[in-house]
Amino acid sequence: MLENISGSSIKAQFKSNNKLRIITYAVGGLVVVSVGYFLYTIFIWNPSNEKSKAAYFEGLNYADKDSTDAAIDALRPVVKKYDGKIGGEIAQFTYARQLMNKGQFSKAIEELEGVNVKDAYVSVMSIGLQGDCKSEMKKYEDAAALYIKAADAQDNDFTTPTYLFKAATCAEKVNDTEAAGALYKRILDNYPDFANQKSIKKYIARANKK
Repeated sequence: MLENISGSSIKAQFKSNNKLRIITYAVGGLVVVSVGYFLYTIFIWNPSNEKSKAAYFEGLNYADKDSTDAAIDALRPVVKKYDGKIGGEIAQFTYARQLMNKGQFSKAIEELEGVNVKDAYVSVMSIGLQGDCKSEMKKYEDAAALYIKAADAQDNDFTTPTYLFKAATCAEKVNDTEAAGALYKRILDNYPDFANQKSIKKYIARANKK
């Protein structure tokens, strides 16, 4: 037998049942939030995101032409205006790279730490560039740690052995020949093409002699 689900019955249950009222308000609230998020995404975030993609091109063009100061001036406001958007994050990455060209490594690290993108390559490069900054600042242990983090972030035949190699050279600079040798050996065992290009056995032999 079907229960009575008339409008008056529902109203009566709603008035007399606290739990039902709470659930109804909660579900209603979720619906409002979901609709609000949907409207924000369609009418505000998406158009702003598309604008952000176009906004960084001027700065990128300056960077491509090695016009560092002009690139910095063009990218700085884009980073601020479109923070969290795709274009803003790419602008921040490029901006940080230009700061590195100016020798402003601490500021570059701050910007690189703020880069948040789904693109695996840019994410890996953001970590690797932080390692480059630390290396330029002669903080070789910190640099090595960041290079290893970048190497492990996305395994491939290009960035992984590149950053392992950089980590190994930093380890050598602080006389950690055991770590350097292990990193060179990892390249030899897992990335033969890169190992051949770099004549990696030579570096292994050098690390073992120290």
